[in-house]
Amino acid sequence: MTSAFSENFLLEAERHAAWGAAQLDVLGAFLPDGPWTADLPSCVYRQGDLELRVALLGTYDTEERSWMWGWANPGLRGTEVVELPAAIARYGRAHAIPELTAEVLDLSGFDDPRRAAEMLAFTGMGVAEAAGYIGVPAGPGTRVYFLPDDARVPRAELDPVSLPRLLLTGAGLIGHSARQVVHGYFDHHGVPQRAEGDRIVAELPAGNAAVVGFDELGRISGIDVEVLPGGARAGAFG
Repeated sequence: MTSAFSENFLLEAERHAAWGAAQLDVLGAFLPDGPWTADLPSCVYRQGDLELRVALLGTYDTEERSWMWGWANPGLRGTEVVELPAAIARYGRAHAIPELTAEVLDLSGFDDPRRAAEMLAFTGMGVAEAAGYIGVPAGPGTRVYFLPDDARVPRAELDPVSLPRLLLTGAGLIGHSARQVVHGYFDHHGVPQRAEGDRIVAELPAGNAAVVGFDELGRISGIDVEVLPGGARAGAFG
């Protein structure tokens, strides 16, 4: 039993924090209301009148307070519905992240086991570069998590105007490494960036630039974004 995530896992989770929060908002707006069903052999998830191709990310046992990755499910090993989650395990082995390679994780030692399960799902989503994750109750004591694997799901775009808010929101989700949050957000969007002492400078599309400053404790101290036209700026306490 563990009561904390490893340093490598926390750093990986932070890489996806700002991008992931924005992407989950987009997915939430895309999904219709309504009951859900899933056909795992066919990789099909239905909610309301929408049918999506999905992968099985994992399951959370609310009574045992344990997480099982989809690729570790004995009845699904090697099947199509767990191919995408299996890539998460390979990434974990390559980057020495034990939480991504253990078949089952005992979360009962965490102050909030449910939140720990959500962090695992969130990080798995980011590693897989999926367009969010869907967590739904699957009977008493079980919650199941799916990854959309369907090109129809929209992707969150980089918006210079909302960038300061997104980075600050992402930095506040986990609170371990704001630099990782910023680096990861720009990585997800394929934005060139460079570290310059206590700041990160990113080259945004259309000739714009974002400068993110950090204080002596590693927290975001200011965000300055130049936005066309007219050299207008969007900033956050900086």
